[in-house]
Amino acid sequence: MDKFRVIEGGGEKRDVRQTMLAIGHAARRAARKLALAPRQRKNAALMVAAAHLRTSARDIVAANARDMEAAAKAGASKANLDRLMLNEARIESMAKGLEDIAALPDPVGKVLATFERPNGLKIERVATPLGVVGVIYESRPNVTADAGALCLKAGNAAILRGGSDSFHSSTMIHACLVEGLRDAGLPEDAIQLVPTRDRAAVGELLAGLAGNVDVIVPRGGKSLVARVQEDARVPVFAHLEGIVHVYIDGAADLEKAKRIVLNAKMRRTGVCGAAETLLVDRAAADTMLAPLTKMLLDAGCEVRGDAATRAVDPRVKEANEEDWRTEYLDAVIAAKVVNGVDEAIDHIETHGSHHTDCIVTERAATAERFLTEVDSAIVLHNASTQFADGGEFGFGGEIGISTGRMHARGPVGLEQLCSFNYRVRGDGQTRA
Repeated sequence: MDKFRVIEGGGEKRDVRQTMLAIGHAARRAARKLALAPRQRKNAALMVAAAHLRTSARDIVAANARDMEAAAKAGASKANLDRLMLNEARIESMAKGLEDIAALPDPVGKVLATFERPNGLKIERVATPLGVVGVIYESRPNVTADAGALCLKAGNAAILRGGSDSFHSSTMIHACLVEGLRDAGLPEDAIQLVPTRDRAAVGELLAGLAGNVDVIVPRGGKSLVARVQEDARVPVFAHLEGIVHVYIDGAADLEKAKRIVLNAKMRRTGVCGAAETLLVDRAAADTMLAPLTKMLLDAGCEVRGDAATRAVDPRVKEANEEDWRTEYLDAVIAAKVVNGVDEAIDHIETHGSHHTDCIVTERAATAERFLTEVDSAIVLHNASTQFADGGEFGFGGEIGISTGRMHARGPVGLEQLCSFNYRVRGDGQTRA
């Protein structure tokens, strides 16, 4: 990356547009080589990168401390600081994630379908890399490792534009990925980190870098995703905000509901799978609303509720219309009593973001209806919404969770980072 290094703060600052165009051309060259790279070399690069993450843990934590200090001075929220923070346990998780991705089957070249036509033509549908994937993300420096590794395994070159707040952390993590590429004899430009915090670099990436970017994956807040969707001149894997609901049905088990709701909201409040709205069936309100509300309040979660919810605990604050469509990413939840599964589904359709939604019930027919009718990328029955994660799905990690309906939906893992082509074999056939 030295050839693209931008010296910030004056002096020899390279023109951002020329830097980004050079990155795009380098990525395209790397993508052509990576598409043909054997599985063993890609896996070797990932294993070496994982080892470097572990041996560089102290340096990564030190770089992260610089980012954390600057973010705190800038007034970052507790949730944002949690997403930004790295410690040795999180770095180990990143390293393990790279090893898990290496252990997965290689999607490139997988035969997805075969058929033969009456004229004797034999046709195969075969998975191929997308090409060059641009990833724009905020705060979470671990995305540098996850996105770079997934793109590599799927045979794609990656251009990573991390958030300004995680610049030093991402730079250190990226260096470990480059060591893996170098050791495996793969092009170092296969995973590039945009070397400037200048916002103009994002605009250049969204413009497609002279046709060298095949798809953009945004991973961040509503304003980031909105800008990407509005300005991108290349296809986008949309990741909208996670307005996540948990619906407690009249046939729910209270103890199970308490475990699920507490984990869904409070395990990590700053992740996109964290519950933001609690819906309780009126048929269960007499027995479940008070204990669920008390549990959340006692755990340090602010509850903003409708009249029925406020009536069970004086600590509940009044919810307004905006609360039903807010992604708090903090220890805050909106709560409402609804008239059964019909009203719950209507509420989710009206206020949700098609990300992740859950039903808690012991009635199988109601669960199946919820799973069928709720139009979200991930729908769960009797399980925490914090399972909305590619690693938990066995994908080895994810580049993001797509809430769109084209090509990729839900966790974007290896298979979703591939396209396909048709390979047709004949024996002299011609068309009349």
